Amino acid sequence: MNSRFLASAVAAFLLSFAVCETSATPPPQPNVLFLVADDFRAELASYGSPAITPNLDRVAKRTLQFDRAYAQQAVCNPSRSSFLTGRRPDTLKIWNNSVHFREPNPDVMTLPLWFKQHGYDTRCVGKIFHNWHTAVHGDPRSWSAPEFLHYANHGDDSAQVKGALPPNLAKTVTGFGYAKNGICECRDVPDEAYYDGRVAAEAVRVLGEVKAKPFFLAVGFWKPHAPFNAPKKYWDLYDRAKLPPLDPRRPEGAPDIAFHNSSEVLGPAKNQPRPTPEQAAEMRHGYFANISYMDAQLGKVLDALDASGVADRTVITFVADHGYHIGEHTLWGKTSNFELDARVPFFIGTPAMKSAGKRTASPTELLDLFPTLVALCGLPKPDALEGTNLTPLLTDPTLTLKPAAFTQHPRPAYYDREPSSQPAVMGVSIRTARVRYTEWRDWKTGEPVARELYDAASDPHEMKNAVDTPALAKAQSEAAALLKKQFPPTQH
Repeated sequence: MNSRFLASAVAAFLLSFAVCETSATPPPQPNVLFLVADDFRAELASYGSPAITPNLDRVAKRTLQFDRAYAQQAVCNPSRSSFLTGRRPDTLKIWNNSVHFREPNPDVMTLPLWFKQHGYDTRCVGKIFHNWHTAVHGDPRSWSAPEFLHYANHGDDSAQVKGALPPNLAKTVTGFGYAKNGICECRDVPDEAYYDGRVAAEAVRVLGEVKAKPFFLAVGFWKPHAPFNAPKKYWDLYDRAKLPPLDPRRPEGAPDIAFHNSSEVLGPAKNQPRPTPEQAAEMRHGYFANISYMDAQLGKVLDALDASGVADRTVITFVADHGYHIGEHTLWGKTSNFELDARVPFFIGTPAMKSAGKRTASPTELLDLFPTLVALCGLPKPDALEGTNLTPLLTDPTLTLKPAAFTQHPRPAYYDREPSSQPAVMGVSIRTARVRYTEWRDWKTGEPVARELYDAASDPHEMKNAVDTPALAKAQSEAAALLKKQFPPTQH
């Protein structure tokens, strides 16, 4: 039944491209516009946020929004390697930013390479594969032409302008993070002064170049990743005093191992200053400004697609590689298993689909992108994909295709910087409809050293560890069984 349903859905989708074609002419292959943001939690208007995201609102109106979508690990390289190969971090043996995914997996198939092998012109503009820690730049074999602005360092994204550089109007945050001009920067400069403005301009150019043939165009925005340095006009969109207030408390009863030292944003742990309320407010303001800056660049690409003449045969997807903390739970940055780090915005849309503008609560993982896009474009499915084909949800968003989503993260968070180059503990986490349950397991023995349970219904912000609470015993037991099935305790 499922295979017949899927075949019918794909046939109907492909048939929608055949308007004005004769019965003897095969419909053109669907294109794919694959949009990715960096460090972007579900902080956008269609998810109920005060973030000003008019162009992502446009995406939401022409796609299906996945309200419960999760990254497989909340750090760039493992997450991107996972969804671009359709395999979990454990399968790839990638849990850090310093190992290129092809080092332990030299022949693994990637999403763009699969499309390339099936006749598509595959292009990369911006950050798609995570690569700046390694000697291997991106993944050249996946693309039909050299990648553009894919190999860089976020800390080097300082304003590039002709003439004198306007002053930095950010006031309170200096000495944090790794950016040359401090973690916050507010300058009255054009969009193209920073990476994402140049990414958008190149994506528009490439779209014009490839629109006459089937294409897979991946556009990777560098924002809203720190530094918080959007051009001034995006800072001006917000009244800092009216942004959501920060609750910086740790969850009651949460184990210490659930946290990290926030060094990516706040700087090295040794003698690390904690931000004052004013500094925290400026960084939070900067994160929202980065979101709106990224959204505006995305809008330029959407405009180009709509003007290209091929929007009616182009699949659109937008995702973030993982979420982010901006002071909540005492955390800055990512690398936790909390909801704010694990949950991501996720959209998929096909031309004229009936579910456009709707939402689904079906649990979803970034891992599901590969099998879904392959199915939507009528390509054969490669072997060994671990995700779920989400196409049935595009017809009926009320369906539930999987019972839960899984996320994991090691401790130390950046264990590759430790002398052992091995994790001490791996935190494995499951999000069901009712709870998030996490086990922190000793890396060598597989035995739990700490556990967490958060009730999504009564505690959506995860402020109390309710592990072993009698009222949640059934939900915890069900989650623990699913977690054990997905992550069997092993000895390393």
